[in-house]
Amino acid sequence: MTIAPDDAQQGSTHRYRAMRDFVQSMDDTLPGKFEVTKEGIVHDMMAPVGPHELTTLHLRKRLERVMPDDNVAHTGEPDVEDEPEGIMRRPDVMVIALTDMAVPGSFDPRTLIAAIEVVSRSNPDNDWVGKMRDYPLMGIPVYAVFDPRTGTGAVLTDIHATPDGPRYATRKDFVYGEDVTIADWTISTANLPLYPDV
Repeated sequence: MTIAPDDAQQGSTHRYRAMRDFVQSMDDTLPGKFEVTKEGIVHDMMAPVGPHELTTLHLRKRLERVMPDDNVAHTGEPDVEDEPEGIMRRPDVMVIALTDMAVPGSFDPRTLIAAIEVVSRSNPDNDWVGKMRDYPLMGIPVYAVFDPRTGTGAVLTDIHATPDGPRYATRKDFVYGEDVTIADWTISTANLPLYPDV
């Protein structure tokens, strides 16, 4: 859910820094994940265990089996930050070179090879709408989305200019069970968990 006003994107660097400071102060104090988006602050109430985390683990391990040793599928901190755009995100999996991780503070989004998100059951629009808008603005060349609600996903590439700003031009949808290519590496999506019916 967005917990800051929509006009946050019109605000100054001061407003962005205040939102960033708030988000960083919330780490480890409330469940879920806080991020600064073009619309304001988003709070994603992720479950701490279960299909979301298991999917993230499978994707990390499958990618690291096929990537060269100088690249990693990183999960966790730090955030990816584009201060001029007023965006701070934390992808579920960040494909990045080891050398690009050796920086103080947040990662530069333009050093990411790919960002991967596992759709949250509590806030799917954050992954399917907000991040689909924010990641090309940040210059992340590949965005892969895995949706345990439906057993489907998409890989988005080829950033291009539009009247609404940079957007991904190419979208390749997939169904769990198919092989999927993320950047230069192809992995299986077989046996990825689904969210249980409620």
